Amino acid sequence: MELDGAARPTARPGPVTRSRVRRVSGSAVRDRRDDLATEEPLEIRLLAGGESRTVAITMRTPGADFELAAGFLHGEGIAGPGDIAAIGYCTDEDLDPEARYNTVTVRLTASRLPDLGAAARNFVTSSACGVCGTASLDALRDRCAVPAARTPVAVSATTVYGLPDRLREAQGVFGKTGGLHAAGLFTPDGTPLAVREDVGRHNAVDKLVGWALLGGRTPLDRHVLLVSGRVGYEIMQKAASAGIQVVCAVSAPSSLAVDLAREFGVTLVGFLREERFNIYACPERIEVGRIEVEQAETA
Repeated sequence: MELDGAARPTARPGPVTRSRVRRVSGSAVRDRRDDLATEEPLEIRLLAGGESRTVAITMRTPGADFELAAGFLHGEGIAGPGDIAAIGYCTDEDLDPEARYNTVTVRLTASRLPDLGAAARNFVTSSACGVCGTASLDALRDRCAVPAARTPVAVSATTVYGLPDRLREAQGVFGKTGGLHAAGLFTPDGTPLAVREDVGRHNAVDKLVGWALLGGRTPLDRHVLLVSGRVGYEIMQKAASAGIQVVCAVSAPSSLAVDLAREFGVTLVGFLREERFNIYACPERIEVGRIEVEQAETA
């Protein structure tokens, strides 16, 4: 697979944008420089057989754009391993030079553009999570392996406790801006493999999946995913598509995320803070000590 670097424009946006801020603390006022997390649009185009089509426009933090594009296409069932011939920034002459790093073209190995089926619409998304993923659960069911076909994965509670600190240690841009989400991929013993940051937590997950896809590391059925905030339907969709069996979140899951985790046999951990967490689906993969079951009072 080729990552096309030819004819790249010069005005490449970075993950951090410098700004001026007036900081007020009590009676003290100070003008100073501040670092903001960059947010810019990324257009993802498909190219095959001489035809081109825009399939997504998403707000993201610049960086790992090729991984983001590949991960998005994988999560939507549009392109998997072996379907991508090359990825490059757009060099169309009619495009403003400063915008060229905000347009990625994915050249497919196929001789024609695919029939996108349920995904046959332009995805115009934001950096916020929402149900902007595959429209049909049936398409997701077709792509996901049944739980019985997976290699069993076991993760100790002690390992789960340590994941947020390991994620935070790898967040370089967050340390400067305080304004980015992160997603990390770990082995079952807690070894970090890759961490990606973005203003959108779903974009950070796409970047991770794209990293794995472009590196020939999929499926990710022996890995643990941690996201720095809440987890919703879209993130669970992306995790299930990649074969991930354990998803952890620092914050809360949504009801749809829990439903999806249970249907597709994905262990879902939420409210992972300090040495405590909740398991919302498939608890058998998390090795804990003595289990005390508290019976809920009935009304």
